[in-house]
Amino acid sequence: MVGESARYRALEAAGLLHPAAEAVVAEPFGAHPPFFASFDKVQVKYEMLRAHVVDGRSASAAARAHGYSRAAFYLVAGAFERSGMVGLLDERPGRRGPVRLSAEVLAFLEARRREAPQVSGAQLAAELEAALGVKVHRRTVEKALGGR
Repeated sequence: MVGESARYRALEAAGLLHPAAEAVVAEPFGAHPPFFASFDKVQVKYEMLRAHVVDGRSASAAARAHGYSRAAFYLVAGAFERSGMVGLLDERPGRRGPVRLSAEVLAFLEARRREAPQVSGAQLAAELEAALGVKVHRRTVEKALGGR
């Protein structure tokens, strides 16, 4: 069973399962399923690009046969061109690294909190943006002030 293989479980844990594995109809995935796994997102992306570059399939046909849209094909191709195989891995969502609040921002938030302790993190974030032009999420403000 596919869901029981160590490969499947490892890819699932890493968030690398193809979201439309059932839509992969490219020949290698049907002819050699033990090696070509339609659930392996990185392998499917690589084979999609190979089908276009090596086999000469159109971008649309290669994308369709591998369970992707034409637009997604071009995103994958661009990522591969920029970063090679690493580009085939999905980027983590969200900010890259922690938010670093300057001393000026922290001083503003702490002073404002002393003046009006009942003001919410969302309100403080809005006031911070209006006063200093620094846009942060309300949770960033709340964390900076110790969760208060």
